[in-house]
Amino acid sequence: MSVRLAAPALRRRGPLQAAGFTLTEAIVVIVILGIISAIVAVFIQSPVKGYFDATRRAELSDLADTVLRRMSRDLRLALPNSVRVTSSAGVVYLEFLITKAGGRYRAEPDSLGNGDVLEFGTAANPYRFDVIGSLPPLALNSDQIVVYNLGPGFAGADAYAAAGSNRRTVTGQTGNTITVSPAVAFPTESPAKRFQIVEYAVTYACSPNAGNPAAGQIRRYWGYAIQATQPTPPAGGSNAQLARDVSNCAFTYDPNIVNLRNGVVGITLALTQSTPTGSESVTLFQQVHVSNVP
Repeated sequence: MSVRLAAPALRRRGPLQAAGFTLTEAIVVIVILGIISAIVAVFIQSPVKGYFDATRRAELSDLADTVLRRMSRDLRLALPNSVRVTSSAGVVYLEFLITKAGGRYRAEPDSLGNGDVLEFGTAANPYRFDVIGSLPPLALNSDQIVVYNLGPGFAGADAYAAAGSNRRTVTGQTGNTITVSPAVAFPTESPAKRFQIVEYAVTYACSPNAGNPAAGQIRRYWGYAIQATQPTPPAGGSNAQLARDVSNCAFTYDPNIVNLRNGVVGITLALTQSTPTGSESVTLFQQVHVSNVP
């Protein structure tokens, strides 16, 4: 007896279906993403722009503040009554004599009759004197001794005048004894028996350019010859640029010589840089007190 197995019935299948997005769906997605991107861009544009503006403004402020701090540090070492301000051809100049040390000179011999006294009226050759207290090493034939400086307009008490006035060059140092040249006596004695050691002259020259700030700059000059007339600009010595993009600057000086013997130097400095949407500018003002007690 044989058994016949029936063949399984074949199932009919429909046409294969395609998977994925249609072109219309892709276009819709692209349009929606574009709308979302535009909305996001509108909301984040201002914060991003503000961040870059703040960063640029901070950099300008830091640069201007660095210049002002450098000038302030130098001015606090200025020889009393040596600050002078002038302008020429649109450039403003601030000049002073920078000191490295100071002290008191011997005005009387000690109890044993010894000691080199600083002479006034007439002077021995070599011309030397003792310093009361300690003194740092001096640069021979470069550093200069100034006694009782009252500034321009005071004959015999103006360090900007010729070296025969109240300024002498240090030619020797042995312990606390200083030898100076020329061997001509200082004309005016200091009531407090004080002297200052001048290292060199310093000038800050600022040439602003409001129309093209990139061309404006401020430079520092130093180590040039001391002159009776303020140089504009100084010749010789060294110089270096401290800042560019200077759109405005001003120097003022109030000597206050009659009252408290404290001068005030006012410094205004404006820096401007171009930006993709215009320009960014910062203006800083600082006052520096300088001692004018000779």
